Amino acid sequence: MPSHAHPSPDHPGPADPLQRERAHLAASRAALRAMREDAQALNIKDVTANWVNAEVLQGEIDARIKALADLSGTPLFFGRLDYLHAPGVDLAEGADGENFYVGRRHVHDADGDPMVIDWRAPVSQPFYRASKKDPMDLKLRRRFGYTGGELTAYEDEHLTDPAEAERTSALLQAEIERPRVGPMRDIVATIQPEQDEIVRAGIGGTVCVQGAPGTGKTAVGLHRVAYLLYAHRERLARSGTLVIGPNRSFLQYIEQVLPALGELEVKQATIDDLVGHVEVRGTDDAATATVKGDARMAEVLRRAVRSHVMPPQEPCVVVRGSRRWRVPAYELQEIVQELLDRDIRYGAAREALPQRIAHAVLVRMEQAGEAPDDRVQDAVARNAAVKAAVKAIWPPVDPAKLVLRLLSDADFLAEHAAGILTDEEQKTILWPQPGSGKRAPRSVKSAKWSSADAVLVDEATDLVTRTHSLGHVVLDEAQDLSPMQYRAVGRRCSTGSATILGDIAQGTTPWATDTWEQALAHLGKPGSTVEELTQGFRVPREVIAYASRLLPVIAPDLTEATSIRESAGDFEIRSVRPADLATTVLAACRDALAKEGSIGLIAADARVPVLRTALEEAGIACLPPGAETSADARLTLVPATLAKGLEYDYVVLDEPAAIVDGEPDERTGLRRLYVCLTRPVSGLTIVHAAELPERLTDG
Repeated sequence: MPSHAHPSPDHPGPADPLQRERAHLAASRAALRAMREDAQALNIKDVTANWVNAEVLQGEIDARIKALADLSGTPLFFGRLDYLHAPGVDLAEGADGENFYVGRRHVHDADGDPMVIDWRAPVSQPFYRASKKDPMDLKLRRRFGYTGGELTAYEDEHLTDPAEAERTSALLQAEIERPRVGPMRDIVATIQPEQDEIVRAGIGGTVCVQGAPGTGKTAVGLHRVAYLLYAHRERLARSGTLVIGPNRSFLQYIEQVLPALGELEVKQATIDDLVGHVEVRGTDDAATATVKGDARMAEVLRRAVRSHVMPPQEPCVVVRGSRRWRVPAYELQEIVQELLDRDIRYGAAREALPQRIAHAVLVRMEQAGEAPDDRVQDAVARNAAVKAAVKAIWPPVDPAKLVLRLLSDADFLAEHAAGILTDEEQKTILWPQPGSGKRAPRSVKSAKWSSADAVLVDEATDLVTRTHSLGHVVLDEAQDLSPMQYRAVGRRCSTGSATILGDIAQGTTPWATDTWEQALAHLGKPGSTVEELTQGFRVPREVIAYASRLLPVIAPDLTEATSIRESAGDFEIRSVRPADLATTVLAACRDALAKEGSIGLIAADARVPVLRTALEEAGIACLPPGAETSADARLTLVPATLAKGLEYDYVVLDEPAAIVDGEPDERTGLRRLYVCLTRPVSGLTIVHAAELPERLTDG
């Protein structure tokens, strides 16, 4: 039940506080509609100089209109702050306090006075950080409860009242534990102080967040993007922002969070999307992918690219009119060596070479008494003799062709990997494998490139031409990236900052990082801040405690996560005979469907087809990962390899031993199982016929 609220002179109207707050909500929604109507009514016909400016301005207006949409079922504000003094005013002046409603976006009335303050504004910060110990000049913090978009409850904290004890917010708990149907929700109403510190960290540095399951690290990263766009909009509008996720299912799951916060321009991509220079049609085994993803490959590629530079053996003779100007071979060698020593991009050096040769010619012209200008130098740089010299000395390099040759020409690979990769490692990555009887691909198009190959092509591309850097990049599930993938991401924020999110314990690739310090070094962000979130808000206490039994094996250095959930959650282990496994899984799914919320049936990839058939025969509708649930379809069948980052109210976990056995080694398998165990929000049912991993048995 909501606690008593003290009437405020700033809120005339109904005597009932709840009715008064509902009236403010209605007035705020009306004000938001008026703001949108004003934007729609803008006429730019007479204020733009040309059609290009008109298109740009109209695009900005359209984005503004879209951002001002009143999302049905989404509370316009979720809190109220009553200050003791007016923010920003010297306390000695004794200015009366003000009240502010905190919401997802700013709303003002016809006079421009704020009715709702954006959660990212400095004046909103005490909503997340104020406490009885540090009230931050707040007299009262009020939280609102909603049902289907209707304001139905409120709860007050009198932060400066010594008679009122500090307590856990019931509305906050209810919001955290609210059933999850549909895509991921924002956590803007439930951000905790330690999360808020990360969200509001400055744009100047990179932040790495080690977050245990259920600590909200993904949501923190997305809210950080929204905050940075609020605080540095003009800067990031120029340089761009990007959210990188592990797969398409994950991106579909999180794609509604930023629009709900009014941010529509943030792009989302997977690593494969970033490095899409070649079509990925093949796969690598774990050993091959591990070598290709090793940071040493960067030096192999650098050597291979630079090997195309041929030391000049002949002079360059430029004919202009009746005069011949000769640049001897030794001077050309000095120019080439200087460019190599500068270690600039191969393509940039190639573009600089003709100008450097032309400059040498101009020096000779000046020594002969001529007075050439820049136009003469440009003309000399375009001279046929100079072009021929550049082509011979510094030929163009096609990155994909270079990687193709490196992976299919044993001698070329051996030449550039000498002292870097062992003979065995070189054999591991060669196309085709020695003794296989297969032929190497003959062209870029015919090659069956793998994801790891595409990253190598991206590295080679950057060695030739610099990759464009964005203002800010969020990288989620970062623990699974190879060193070469980290380098690919780092190139996208080389002059910007990044938010790195992950959990070492959830690393499920053979090349998963062991420490964040290593990962940050590969990203090109060594020494960045590493924050650890260990207080869970999503996974029930009993479930996280059970999953944490695996930590001593999979990540012994990590702190065990705790949960602030009031409810211990539903937790059950059903041991059955092999013949009864599918039947029991279906029964567990029916039990979960009898409750409110979303259900995830998670199983080893190899068992997914069997379970899909069983569900169909039983008449139970199931969705693929990332698809939005509905009232008619609330169960998602999730392959274990796609479970990471997703969450469901209830999880039915099929045959844990099969999930472990589906990975190339036991540690990776146990980490995959840890991921699957920590997906539920309200309850977990484990169904198994094979013996559970030793750490999970009662003994």
